[in-house]
Amino acid sequence: MPWHTEYLTFETKTQREYVRITDQVSDIVRRAKILEGMALVSAMHITSGVYVNDAEDGLIRDIDEWLERLAPFREDYRHHRTGETNGDSHLKNLLVGHQVLVPVTKGRLDLGPWEQVYYAEFDGRRRKRVIVKVWGESP
Repeated sequence: MPWHTEYLTFETKTQREYVRITDQVSDIVRRAKILEGMALVSAMHITSGVYVNDAEDGLIRDIDEWLERLAPFREDYRHHRTGETNGDSHLKNLLVGHQVLVPVTKGRLDLGPWEQVYYAEFDGRRRKRVIVKVWGESP
């Protein structure tokens, strides 16, 4: 069974940012030349995540506000005793999830009509990577 691996690199301008990466993942699937299989999209940092949802600006703001309510920035996280200040980012990662598995059908991502793949950054302004690993049946 053939495997194909590529990496996406991000350096967001803000602390928290939600980046639609569906097109980049689709391009990787095309280059993989897999007809039927799976695409794993996984954040390689524990202060970011990957998720699938609607590409609607209001929803993205709602998700951001929801995450901030559930895992707000606070000065008193025990993690901050290590010299870090991103305890909330680690918690937001747990809520959003670290990776998604997307089916590949007939050589394309098999997403629902409104589904998009997103990279969620919670501790930005530095270089981070996402791994995309595609495997399955090739022609």
